[in-house]
Amino acid sequence: MGTMNYLLLCAVIFLPETPAFPVRLRPESWSSIDLEKVKGYLDKFFPVFAKTQNESIADRIKEMQKFYHLTITGKLDRETEEIMKHPRCGLPDVAEYQLFSGAPKWKKTLLTYKILSYTSDLPRRKVDDAIKRALMVWSDVTPLRFRRVYVGHADIEITFARREHGDGFPFDGQGGTLAHAFSPGEGRGGDAHFDDDEKWSEVNQDVNLFLVAAHEFGHSLGLNHSNVYGALMYPLYSYQNPENFRLPADDRRGIQKLYDNLKGTCFSMGHNPFHNHCRKCFEVCSAGDLAMTTGVSGGPALEWIPPQVTDPSI
Repeated sequence: MGTMNYLLLCAVIFLPETPAFPVRLRPESWSSIDLEKVKGYLDKFFPVFAKTQNESIADRIKEMQKFYHLTITGKLDRETEEIMKHPRCGLPDVAEYQLFSGAPKWKKTLLTYKILSYTSDLPRRKVDDAIKRALMVWSDVTPLRFRRVYVGHADIEITFARREHGDGFPFDGQGGTLAHAFSPGEGRGGDAHFDDDEKWSEVNQDVNLFLVAAHEFGHSLGLNHSNVYGALMYPLYSYQNPENFRLPADDRRGIQKLYDNLKGTCFSMGHNPFHNHCRKCFEVCSAGDLAMTTGVSGGPALEWIPPQVTDPSI
């Protein structure tokens, strides 16, 4: 994979209410395996760099608690332990919106996407719609446009798979990692993979495909994770009604830092991928037609979008 950044989206997490008092981290109350898990968690998500080689476990726990806006105790209190025990993203945590090292991004505004396989949990048309709306989350607030293709290579290739699926990062079955994606680049760059052992759904009782896909496509476009609770790029998944979804300000700032926002037809409709006007604009871009954009002089301009190649089997 080289220097390509690899991302994992965490599973659904509902944090229980926890007491305010800390529980002391007593080595005698933890097995050696448990202690190794704590160290492994910190090594993976809060790694020690050369300048902090002498940091104690307590200092590293404080760093984690600060990131998650917990009470900073340096001890493994119950709320900290709950965070550690829950499935989550595989990328080290960062503060507020972040870009990948080197700020990789797409050097063009028209990106293609291709759905290579489907989950059996939803009808294909429902999957298609969720993917389209998830991409619209980002096209709503940037000059980026997305066109679906059915043959050849696409910038963003979308797959539903189980366990080992050929990229060296196997999924872990239901209830663990939901999906992963690669940052912009050649080869696998931009691709998004979804764990087909999860129960994908449009509704809350399972895993909402639209919300997970919108998060993953943020990674596909170059965004890292955010520690702002409620941001789409926050490492921990939480459900919200897609019909009421608005891209939070932290995510908008991040993506617009990469891709300067154009005040065109579809970029000022409240950042809602369900808005009828924006849906029509996206469908024009997807199907091949004339699309209204912002010209170089700042005024409106018509741009031709090539028609997609339709697979007759779909």
